[in-house]
Amino acid sequence: MILIGQYDSPFVRRVAIALRLYDLGFEHRPWSTFGDGDKIAAFNPLRRVPTLLLDDGEALIESTAILDYLDELVGPDRAMIAARGEARRRALKTIALATGLGDKAVSLVYERVLRKDHQSKVWVERCQAQISGVLEVLEKQRAGVASPYWFGAAIGHADIAVACVLRFTAEAHPALFDAACYPALSAHAARCEALSAFAEIAQPLIPPRGD
Repeated sequence: MILIGQYDSPFVRRVAIALRLYDLGFEHRPWSTFGDGDKIAAFNPLRRVPTLLLDDGEALIESTAILDYLDELVGPDRAMIAARGEARRRALKTIALATGLGDKAVSLVYERVLRKDHQSKVWVERCQAQISGVLEVLEKQRAGVASPYWFGAAIGHADIAVACVLRFTAEAHPALFDAACYPALSAHAARCEALSAFAEIAQPLIPPRGD
C-alpha cells in the first residue's frame, strides 16, 4: 500500500498511525496538495489527502473511509473501533467532532495564508467559535472518563483522531488551544504522543504558500 500526503495533516497522520499500530506495511509519498496537486490528481481527482493506493491499484480517499477498509483488513478482533451498536456510534461521534474541528482549523490556515489581505471576518469568527465549541465538548467528555483511553484500556480511532487534531490546532493556532484551559485534552494528547507510533509519524506544520 502507498499512503499519499504529508504528516502535518492530521488526517494523513491518523491513517499512518493506524497503519503502524495495525502492523501494516506501507510506502509513504509525502506529496503536498498544493505543490504536488497534479501528482495526486492522477489517483484522486479531488487532489486531497490522505489517499491510499492499494496493491491492486484501487485508490481509497478520505481518512474515515480508509480506516474503515483497514478495520476490515485486520478483522473485528483487532479493529480500533467497535463493530456495531452504541459503542461504535459513540466512537464515531467523537471522531466526527475531532475531524470537524480539524477541518475548521485547516480552513483557518488557508484563510490566513491564501486570503491574508482579504480575510472574511465573519468566516474567521465562525470557524473560531466552532473550534472553541468542540474543544469544550471534548474536554468535558474526556474529563469524565477515568480509563487510559477514551473508551477503555486500549487505544482507538477516536483517541488517535483527537490527538492528531489537537497537535495540528496547537501548532497552527496556538491562541485557540491553550493547554491550561483544556487539561483533560492536554493529558490525553500527551499520553498518545508518548507512544512510539506517534513519535515516529510526525512532522512540523508546513503551511501552504500564498504566492
